[in-house]
Amino acid sequence: MDVLDEVFHIIDGYRDEVIRLQAELTSRVALGPANGGTGEHAKAGFLMKELRALEPDSLEEVRAPDREAEGEYRPSLLALWKGRERETCVWVLSHMDVVPAGDLDLWEGDPFRLRVDGDRLFGRGVEDDQHGVVSSLLAVKAMREAGMAFQHPVGLALVADEETGNRHGLGYLLAHHRERFSDRDLIVVPDAGNEDGTMIEVAEKSVLWLRFTVKGRPCHASTPQKGRNSLYGAARLITALSELEKRFGAVDHLFHPPVSTFVPTKMEANVPNINTAPGRDVFHLDCRVLPQYPLDGPIQAAREIASDVAAELDLEVDVEAVHKEEAALPTPRDAPVVRALERAIKRVTGRDAMPAGIGGGTVAALFRKAGLPAAVWMTGQDTAHQANEYCLVTDVLQDAKVFACLFSGLAG
Repeated sequence: MDVLDEVFHIIDGYRDEVIRLQAELTSRVALGPANGGTGEHAKAGFLMKELRALEPDSLEEVRAPDREAEGEYRPSLLALWKGRERETCVWVLSHMDVVPAGDLDLWEGDPFRLRVDGDRLFGRGVEDDQHGVVSSLLAVKAMREAGMAFQHPVGLALVADEETGNRHGLGYLLAHHRERFSDRDLIVVPDAGNEDGTMIEVAEKSVLWLRFTVKGRPCHASTPQKGRNSLYGAARLITALSELEKRFGAVDHLFHPPVSTFVPTKMEANVPNINTAPGRDVFHLDCRVLPQYPLDGPIQAAREIASDVAAELDLEVDVEAVHKEEAALPTPRDAPVVRALERAIKRVTGRDAMPAGIGGGTVAALFRKAGLPAAVWMTGQDTAHQANEYCLVTDVLQDAKVFACLFSGLAG
């Protein structure tokens, strides 16, 4: 048995440790002020003790000012272990905060008390993102127990505020501690993935949210000729906006789905009664746009389409971009972090992993915008933000082995 196999053997014995850590973390509710909480302090305090037991060469709590949080700050933790080589650091960044439990009637138990059912662990945050926290911690723990040296310095960043914008988490670190990270580093964010652990996310689409306000003239529903029905106009406009799919119809098979998407979503309330034709309707369009298209293009096209519908039906239509986020440059498919992950995943699972793009947004976008290639990866069940969120113990242990490969430099 070589030393890496010994590390794997140690990790295989960590089932009880996975359950212990997940139970402790789940019980320490880490909701940001925007989600009705006070911050990540209880979880950070517990993790500080766990990290300290692994004897890092440096361990720091970074406090981002936040007047609404406990102590008027949000905590992020940075732990670093030295390696045989110094030029490149392997960073794993996970987040400590969670989203609210939502409708408690949809849960089969207390969301903030871990429930164990065979291989499944249920609770708010167990997948998003305690899975990443636990798997990276256990990789370090197993290597320390085996007496195995790190090939490169290894850093664990456990950050705040990922669920509500990152301003008090990674955003603060990059604004005030940018020197901690280098474009030579291998940066992995275990916060999204697929069920067999073969998707390495390297790119994200641009995100655009548009609000359409359709204005007409209300009237009694029995005399529609006296008004201008805004709901009818909204319906016509929603149908007309499908033209955006044709105008921005490029295909890029890196992404799933491989096209830009334009999806009507939220519809605001109009009239409270059935027998009034409304004079004002508001709806929203969620646009996930391939990076090759600057977002000013879809905005202008949407306004042109809205103007045509307004003129046809004698209505007014206002179009407002309520959220606009241009995609960061993708992490190259052949970036060192992608190649290292591919080798590590192959060594542990025997599967071939592939780089991919997604329509959702992750914290890795902040790294990419700062010129730091990052890859998003984990083996996940895609239950984040859902009732009865769960992860698999076997997935956590498998991912710990992949991280151990990265940390050892022996991915094959």
